[in-house]
Amino acid sequence: MHKKEEIQRLGLQIQQQSILIDNIQSELRKVIVGQQIMVNRLLIGLLGNGHILLEGVPGLAKTLTIKSLSATLAAPFSRIQFTPDLLPADIIGTMIYNQQRNEFVVRKGPLFSNFILADEINRAPAKVQSALLEAMQEKQVTIGEQSYKLTDPFLVLATQNPLEQEGTYPLPEAQADRFMLKVVVGYPDKKEEQLIIRQQVQGMALPVINQVATIADVMTTRAMVKQVYLDEKIEKYIIDIVFATRFPEQYGLAKLKSMISYGVSPRASIHLAMASKALAFLEKRAYVIPEDIKAIAKDVLRHRIGLTYDAEAENITSENVIDEILKSVKVP
Repeated sequence: MHKKEEIQRLGLQIQQQSILIDNIQSELRKVIVGQQIMVNRLLIGLLGNGHILLEGVPGLAKTLTIKSLSATLAAPFSRIQFTPDLLPADIIGTMIYNQQRNEFVVRKGPLFSNFILADEINRAPAKVQSALLEAMQEKQVTIGEQSYKLTDPFLVLATQNPLEQEGTYPLPEAQADRFMLKVVVGYPDKKEEQLIIRQQVQGMALPVINQVATIADVMTTRAMVKQVYLDEKIEKYIIDIVFATRFPEQYGLAKLKSMISYGVSPRASIHLAMASKALAFLEKRAYVIPEDIKAIAKDVLRHRIGLTYDAEAENITSENVIDEILKSVKVP
């Protein structure tokens, strides 16, 4: 079968399968006011098998969104409030002694769910952060001498509050690299805020979220997302963007050399490819276009580019650097 015919066949399958995603989105819209980018990125993480780091002030419906998403699939959900006194055993589980049976038995922690909200991840010390990040990477945890597989899908949505930095433990850059996307959540607009006030002041009960898909549906959809066509020219475009963060002078961006202390890792290339495939699927397309790469580039790269003191002194952000790179790298 020719490539063109394959893409057309996949396109028809995607049209049918995307009804599931439309149903999930319509259920979420029943309770989430605005925040379309956050919902979209959460679905990209779900379909692209990647975890998400959310940065935003409190009260922006982060908990409600992931809880509602788990309800649309009737999947187990855990919310873990990260605090300075949290221990790794509090999240992965521990061995406890059973007196009746005269033996140690495993008590599994809240990580044994499909959807995990790690609230204010930067409030917990490094040991706890690394226990979570290891589980994210390996999809398993070790309790005592035994390893336990985590069930698929396993999606971690970690939040961090950008306001209070006192008494927090910033996520190290190498560990932040394990998140597919870092999404910056903004405030609602005036109309959305007015609707939020009305809902809360009138004491309206939140609509019931119905199950509209199953975990098996998610796994089928993920397999389809992997088949989304990524042309060699698009692959090279991804590689050029990634290499421009490492060797900016080779792309006519010598001015960025003094601003970037280190470029992005190979994980960025993988996640940029997977996230763009998931985005194409959400747009009901069987192939990736350069606009998909541009649309998702900031979310994939913003937490992976290291800035120098000079850049920070001049208030230059990683977003500014990404904008410059996207302007300069040739689009296929």
